[in-house]
Amino acid sequence: MKALVWTAPEKMEYMDVPKPEPAEDEVLIKVETVGICGSEIEGYLGHNSLRVPPLVMGHEFCGRIESWGARAGRYAAGTKVVVNPLISCGDCAACRKGQNQLCASRRIVGIHRPGAFAEWVAVPVSCVVPVSESLDASRAALAEPLACSLRAARRSMVRHFAPNVLVFGAGGIGLLCAKVARLLGASRVIVADTQYDRLKIALDTGAADRAVHPSDGDLRRFVSEATGGDGADVVIDAAGFQPTRAQAMAIVNPGGTIMNIGLGIDETQLAINHQIRSEIEVLGSFCYAPQDFRDAVRLLEEGRVTEEGWTDRLSVAEGGRAFEDLVRGRVRQGKLFLRMEGA
Repeated sequence: MKALVWTAPEKMEYMDVPKPEPAEDEVLIKVETVGICGSEIEGYLGHNSLRVPPLVMGHEFCGRIESWGARAGRYAAGTKVVVNPLISCGDCAACRKGQNQLCASRRIVGIHRPGAFAEWVAVPVSCVVPVSESLDASRAALAEPLACSLRAARRSMVRHFAPNVLVFGAGGIGLLCAKVARLLGASRVIVADTQYDRLKIALDTGAADRAVHPSDGDLRRFVSEATGGDGADVVIDAAGFQPTRAQAMAIVNPGGTIMNIGLGIDETQLAINHQIRSEIEVLGSFCYAPQDFRDAVRLLEEGRVTEEGWTDRLSVAEGGRAFEDLVRGRVRQGKLFLRMEGA
Protein backbone atom coordinates (compact mmCIF):
# COMPACT_ATOMS: atom_id res chain seq x y z
CA MET A 1 0.00 0.00 0.00
CA LYS A 2 1.00 3.65 -0.29
CA ALA A 3 1.84 5.65 2.82
CA LEU A 4 3.35 8.98 3.76
CA VAL A 5 6.35 8.01 5.89
CA TRP A 6 8.39 10.31 8.10
CA THR A 7 11.92 9.03 7.49
CA ALA A 8 14.08 11.75 9.10
CA PRO A 9 13.72 15.30 10.46
CA GLU A 10 12.05 17.44 7.79
CA LYS A 11 11.73 14.51 5.40
CA MET A 12 8.49 12.85 4.33
CA GLU A 13 8.38 10.17 1.64
CA TYR A 14 5.30 8.89 -0.17
CA MET A 15 6.22 5.25 -0.64
CA ASP A 16 5.14 1.62 -0.69
CA VAL A 17 4.90 -0.13 2.69
CA PRO A 18 3.38 -3.48 3.69
CA LYS A 19 -0.38 -3.47 4.21
CA PRO A 20 -1.13 -4.14 7.89
CA GLU A 21 -2.79 -7.32 9.06
CA PRO A 22 -5.19 -6.85 12.01
CA ALA A 23 -4.42 -8.80 15.19
CA GLU A 24 -7.20 -10.87 16.72
CA ASP A 25 -8.54 -7.87 18.71
CA GLU A 26 -8.06 -5.34 15.91
CA VAL A 27 -9.90 -4.03 12.86
CA LEU A 28 -8.43 -2.94 9.55
CA ILE A 29 -9.66 0.47 8.42
CA LYS A 30 -9.46 1.90 4.93
CA VAL A 31 -8.62 5.53 5.55
CA GLU A 32 -10.62 8.27 3.81
CA THR A 33 -9.37 11.51 5.44
CA VAL A 34 -6.72 12.30 8.03
CA GLY A 35 -5.85 15.61 9.68
CA ILE A 36 -2.39 17.01 10.32
CA CYS A 37 -1.88 17.78 14.00
CA GLY A 38 0.41 20.47 15.37
CA SER A 39 2.26 17.82 17.37
CA GLU A 40 3.03 16.04 14.09
CA ILE A 41 4.68 19.18 12.79
CA GLU A 42 6.92 19.13 15.87
CA GLY A 43 7.59 15.46 15.17
CA TYR A 44 8.40 16.23 11.54
CA LEU A 45 10.98 18.76 12.71
CA GLY A 46 12.52 16.19 15.04
CA HIS A 47 11.43 18.03 18.18
CA ASN A 48 9.26 15.27 19.63
CA SER A 49 11.08 12.45 21.40
CA LEU A 50 8.04 10.16 21.35
CA ARG A 51 8.11 9.89 17.55
CA VAL A 52 10.96 7.85 16.09
CA PRO A 53 11.52 7.52 12.31
CA PRO A 54 10.68 5.73 10.15
CA LEU A 55 7.07 6.29 11.18
CA VAL A 56 3.65 6.54 9.56
CA MET A 57 2.04 9.31 11.60
CA GLY A 58 -1.62 10.31 11.60
CA HIS A 59 -4.06 10.00 14.52
CA GLU A 60 -6.98 12.24 13.47
CA PHE A 61 -8.88 10.25 10.87
CA CYS A 62 -12.06 8.81 9.45
CA GLY A 63 -12.43 5.66 7.38
CA ARG A 64 -14.35 2.43 6.89
CA ILE A 65 -13.88 -0.96 8.47
CA GLU A 66 -12.67 -3.49 5.92
CA SER A 67 -11.80 -6.60 7.95
CA TRP A 68 -11.09 -7.74 11.49
CA GLY A 69 -9.35 -10.26 13.70
CA ALA A 70 -10.91 -13.31 15.32
CA ARG A 71 -12.11 -11.41 18.43
CA ALA A 72 -12.98 -8.08 16.81
CA GLY A 73 -15.98 -8.75 14.57
CA ARG A 74 -18.49 -6.48 16.26
CA TYR A 75 -18.93 -4.10 13.28
CA ALA A 76 -20.00 -4.83 9.73
CA ALA A 77 -17.68 -4.31 6.78
CA GLY A 78 -18.07 -0.79 5.40
CA THR A 79 -19.01 0.79 8.74
CA LYS A 80 -17.92 4.42 8.79
CA VAL A 81 -15.82 5.14 11.87
CA VAL A 82 -13.47 7.48 13.66
CA VAL A 83 -10.83 6.24 16.07
CA ASN A 84 -9.87 7.29 19.57
CA PRO A 85 -6.10 6.80 19.08
CA LEU A 86 -5.30 6.58 22.79
CA ILE A 87 -4.70 2.97 23.87
CA SER A 88 -4.65 2.40 27.64
CA CYS A 89 -3.84 -0.68 29.69
CA GLY A 90 -6.98 -0.67 31.85
CA ASP A 91 -5.05 -1.97 34.88
CA CYS A 92 -2.80 0.80 36.22
CA ALA A 93 -3.77 3.23 39.00
CA ALA A 94 -4.81 5.95 36.55
CA CYS A 95 -6.97 3.59 34.50
CA ARG A 96 -8.65 2.24 37.65
CA LYS A 97 -9.59 5.84 38.49
CA GLY A 98 -11.13 6.28 35.04
CA GLN A 99 -8.25 8.50 33.89
CA ASN A 100 -7.35 6.50 30.80
CA GLN A 101 -5.61 9.51 29.27
CA LEU A 102 -3.03 9.33 32.09
CA CYS A 103 -2.35 5.61 31.71
CA ALA A 104 1.18 4.75 32.81
CA SER A 105 1.73 2.71 29.65
CA ARG A 106 -0.48 4.56 27.19
CA ARG A 107 0.20 4.13 23.51
CA ILE A 108 -1.06 6.31 20.68
CA VAL A 109 -1.83 5.36 17.11
CA GLY A 110 0.50 7.26 14.81
CA ILE A 111 3.14 7.68 17.53
CA HIS A 112 3.90 4.33 19.12
CA ARG A 113 2.47 2.31 16.22
CA PRO A 114 1.72 3.06 12.54
CA GLY A 115 -0.96 5.65 11.97
CA ALA A 116 -3.34 6.83 9.27
CA PHE A 117 -1.11 8.65 6.77
CA ALA A 118 -1.66 5.50 4.75
CA GLU A 119 -4.30 3.68 2.72
CA TRP A 120 -5.02 1.29 5.59
CA VAL A 121 -4.43 1.27 9.34
CA ALA A 122 -4.99 -1.44 11.96
CA VAL A 123 -6.30 -0.38 15.39
CA PRO A 124 -7.79 -2.12 18.45
CA VAL A 125 -11.54 -2.54 18.02
CA SER A 126 -11.97 -0.92 21.46
CA CYS A 127 -10.78 2.38 19.94
CA VAL A 128 -13.43 2.47 17.21
CA VAL A 129 -16.39 4.89 17.35
CA PRO A 130 -19.00 4.53 14.56
CA VAL A 131 -20.29 7.73 12.96
CA SER A 132 -23.25 8.61 10.78
CA GLU A 133 -23.06 7.88 7.06
CA SER A 134 -24.11 11.47 6.41
CA LEU A 135 -21.17 12.93 8.34
CA ASP A 136 -18.51 14.37 6.02
CA ALA A 137 -15.22 12.49 6.43
CA SER A 138 -13.22 15.68 7.06
CA ARG A 139 -15.67 16.85 9.68
CA ALA A 140 -15.55 13.42 11.29
CA ALA A 141 -11.74 13.56 11.37
CA LEU A 142 -12.05 16.56 13.70
CA ALA A 143 -13.29 14.24 16.47
CA GLU A 144 -9.84 13.80 18.03
CA PRO A 145 -8.71 17.46 18.15
CA LEU A 146 -12.22 18.53 19.14
CA ALA A 147 -12.17 16.06 22.03
CA CYS A 148 -8.86 17.61 23.20
CA SER A 149 -10.31 21.10 22.96
CA LEU A 150 -13.63 20.18 24.55
CA ARG A 151 -11.96 18.71 27.62
CA ALA A 152 -9.65 21.70 28.02
CA ALA A 153 -12.39 24.31 27.60
CA ARG A 154 -14.86 22.46 29.80
CA ARG A 155 -12.38 22.07 32.66
CA SER A 156 -11.22 25.69 32.41
CA MET A 157 -14.75 27.11 32.54
CA VAL A 158 -16.35 24.86 35.16
CA ARG A 159 -15.88 27.35 38.05
CA HIS A 160 -17.10 30.38 36.12
CA PHE A 161 -20.56 31.50 35.03
CA ALA A 162 -20.57 32.99 31.53
CA PRO A 163 -16.87 33.88 31.66
CA ASN A 164 -14.90 36.05 29.29
CA VAL A 165 -12.39 33.76 27.59
CA LEU A 166 -9.05 34.67 25.99
CA VAL A 167 -7.48 32.04 23.71
CA PHE A 168 -3.83 32.22 22.69
CA GLY A 169 -3.31 30.59 19.29
CA ALA A 170 -5.64 30.41 16.28
CA GLY A 171 -4.43 27.10 14.89
CA GLY A 172 -6.66 24.05 14.92
CA ILE A 173 -6.75 23.51 18.68
CA GLY A 174 -7.07 27.21 19.48
CA LEU A 175 -9.97 27.70 17.08
CA LEU A 176 -11.73 24.61 18.41
CA CYS A 177 -11.21 25.78 22.00
CA ALA A 178 -12.75 29.12 21.06
CA LYS A 179 -15.71 27.45 19.35
CA VAL A 180 -16.30 25.15 22.31
CA ALA A 181 -16.00 28.01 24.80
CA ARG A 182 -18.81 29.78 22.98
CA LEU A 183 -20.94 26.61 23.00
CA LEU A 184 -20.34 26.24 26.73
CA GLY A 185 -21.67 29.73 27.44
CA ALA A 186 -18.75 32.15 27.32
CA SER A 187 -19.88 35.79 27.37
CA ARG A 188 -17.09 36.92 25.08
CA VAL A 189 -14.33 35.05 23.29
CA ILE A 190 -11.12 36.81 22.30
CA VAL A 191 -8.42 35.13 20.19
CA ALA A 192 -4.79 36.26 20.02
CA ASP A 193 -2.37 35.03 17.36
CA THR A 194 0.75 36.21 15.52
CA GLN A 195 -0.73 35.53 12.05
CA TYR A 196 -3.29 38.03 10.77
CA ASP A 197 -4.78 35.50 8.35
CA ARG A 198 -5.62 33.20 11.24
CA LEU A 199 -7.14 36.06 13.20
CA LYS A 200 -9.40 36.79 10.24
CA ILE A 201 -10.48 33.13 10.16
CA ALA A 202 -11.32 33.28 13.87
CA LEU A 203 -13.60 36.25 13.23
CA ASP A 204 -15.07 35.07 9.92
CA THR A 205 -16.03 31.65 11.31
CA GLY A 206 -17.60 33.12 14.45
CA ALA A 207 -15.09 31.45 16.76
CA ALA A 208 -14.17 34.82 18.29
CA ASP A 209 -15.92 38.09 19.07
CA ARG A 210 -12.62 39.97 18.88
CA ALA A 211 -9.18 39.04 17.57
CA VAL A 212 -5.81 40.66 18.24
CA HIS A 213 -2.16 40.43 17.24
CA PRO A 214 -0.12 40.69 20.48
CA SER A 215 2.32 43.19 18.94
CA ASP A 216 -0.43 45.65 17.96
CA GLY A 217 -0.57 47.29 21.37
CA ASP A 218 -1.16 46.67 25.05
CA LEU A 219 -2.85 43.26 25.15
CA ARG A 220 -4.20 43.75 28.67
CA ARG A 221 -5.84 47.02 27.63
CA PHE A 222 -7.30 45.41 24.51
CA VAL A 223 -8.85 42.60 26.57
CA SER A 224 -10.22 45.08 29.09
CA GLU A 225 -11.82 47.20 26.36
CA ALA A 226 -13.17 44.14 24.54
CA THR A 227 -14.89 42.93 27.71
CA GLY A 228 -16.30 46.26 28.85
CA GLY A 229 -13.72 46.48 31.61
CA ASP A 230 -14.48 43.04 33.04
CA GLY A 231 -11.26 41.36 31.86
CA ALA A 232 -10.62 37.69 31.17
CA ASP A 233 -11.85 35.10 33.65
CA VAL A 234 -10.35 32.22 31.67
CA VAL A 235 -7.22 32.09 29.50
CA ILE A 236 -6.63 29.05 27.31
CA ASP A 237 -3.07 28.84 26.01
CA ALA A 238 -3.10 26.73 22.86
CA ALA A 239 0.38 27.93 21.85
CA GLY A 240 2.56 27.18 24.86
CA PHE A 241 5.51 29.57 24.66
CA GLN A 242 7.19 31.86 27.18
CA PRO A 243 5.37 35.02 25.99
CA THR A 244 1.90 33.43 25.96
CA ARG A 245 2.32 31.75 29.34
CA ALA A 246 3.66 34.92 30.94
CA GLN A 247 0.91 37.05 29.38
CA ALA A 248 -1.73 34.60 30.54
CA MET A 249 -0.54 34.98 34.13
CA ALA A 250 -0.43 38.77 33.84
CA ILE A 251 -3.82 39.20 32.14
CA VAL A 252 -6.19 36.69 33.77
CA ASN A 253 -8.45 38.10 36.47
CA PRO A 254 -7.73 37.38 40.15
CA GLY A 255 -9.43 34.09 40.94
CA GLY A 256 -9.39 33.21 37.26
CA THR A 257 -8.26 30.06 35.49
CA ILE A 258 -5.39 29.44 33.07
CA MET A 259 -5.60 26.30 30.97
CA ASN A 260 -2.35 25.13 29.34
CA ILE A 261 -2.93 22.87 26.35
CA GLY A 262 -0.20 24.12 23.99
CA LEU A 263 3.04 22.10 24.08
CA GLY A 264 5.28 24.71 22.49
CA ILE A 265 8.13 24.57 25.03
CA ASP A 266 8.78 22.82 28.33
CA GLU A 267 10.59 25.06 30.81
CA THR A 268 8.90 28.42 31.47
CA GLN A 269 9.49 31.30 33.90
CA LEU A 270 6.29 32.49 35.60
CA ALA A 271 5.39 35.02 38.28
CA ILE A 272 4.37 32.48 40.89
CA ASN A 273 4.04 34.96 43.78
CA HIS A 274 1.51 36.86 41.66
CA GLN A 275 -0.29 33.57 40.99
CA ILE A 276 -0.42 32.81 44.71
CA ARG A 277 -1.59 36.26 45.79
CA SER A 278 -4.23 36.36 43.06
CA GLU A 279 -5.36 32.77 43.68
CA ILE A 280 -5.09 31.99 39.98
CA GLU A 281 -5.88 28.39 39.09
CA VAL A 282 -3.37 26.90 36.63
CA LEU A 283 -4.39 23.69 34.86
CA GLY A 284 -2.98 21.43 32.17
CA SER A 285 -4.87 19.28 29.70
CA PHE A 286 -3.17 16.55 27.67
CA CYS A 287 -5.95 14.88 25.71
CA TYR A 288 -9.37 13.45 26.65
CA ALA A 289 -11.40 10.84 28.45
CA PRO A 290 -13.56 8.42 26.41
CA GLN A 291 -16.69 10.48 27.15
CA ASP A 292 -15.02 13.63 25.83
CA PHE A 293 -14.37 11.80 22.56
CA ARG A 294 -17.97 10.68 22.23
CA ASP A 295 -19.24 14.15 23.15
CA ALA A 296 -17.03 15.56 20.39
CA VAL A 297 -18.53 13.14 17.85
CA ARG A 298 -21.99 14.27 18.92
CA LEU A 299 -21.12 17.95 18.41
CA LEU A 300 -19.89 17.13 14.89
CA GLU A 301 -22.90 15.02 13.99
CA GLU A 302 -25.26 17.75 15.21
CA GLY A 303 -23.38 20.32 13.12
CA ARG A 304 -22.59 22.46 16.16
CA VAL A 305 -18.90 22.35 15.16
CA THR A 306 -17.97 22.12 11.49
CA GLU A 307 -14.91 22.24 9.25
CA GLU A 308 -16.32 25.05 7.10
CA GLY A 309 -14.29 28.19 6.55
CA TRP A 310 -11.09 27.21 8.34
CA THR A 311 -9.82 23.96 6.79
CA ASP A 312 -8.35 22.79 3.51
CA ARG A 313 -7.79 19.40 1.84
CA LEU A 314 -4.86 18.02 -0.10
CA SER A 315 -4.04 14.62 -1.54
CA VAL A 316 -1.91 12.41 0.72
CA ALA A 317 0.60 12.30 -2.14
CA GLU A 318 1.09 16.04 -1.52
CA GLY A 319 1.71 15.45 2.18
CA GLY A 320 5.44 16.13 2.05
CA ARG A 321 4.86 19.55 0.51
CA ALA A 322 2.05 20.19 2.99
CA PHE A 323 4.42 19.72 5.92
CA GLU A 324 7.02 21.98 4.31
CA ASP A 325 4.41 24.68 3.78
CA LEU A 326 3.12 24.39 7.34
CA VAL A 327 6.61 24.73 8.79
CA ARG A 328 7.38 27.77 6.65
CA GLY A 329 4.09 29.50 7.41
CA ARG A 330 2.76 29.23 3.87
CA VAL A 331 -0.53 27.66 5.00
CA ARG A 332 -3.03 30.18 6.29
CA GLN A 333 -5.91 27.84 7.10
CA GLY A 334 -6.37 26.64 10.65
CA LYS A 335 -6.36 22.97 9.65
CA LEU A 336 -5.12 20.77 6.81
CA PHE A 337 -6.59 17.38 5.89
CA LEU A 338 -4.96 14.77 3.70
CA ARG A 339 -7.35 12.87 1.45
CA MET A 340 -6.59 9.31 0.43
CA GLU A 341 -6.56 8.56 -3.28
CA GLY A 342 -9.99 7.41 -4.44
CA ALA A 343 -11.72 8.47 -1.20
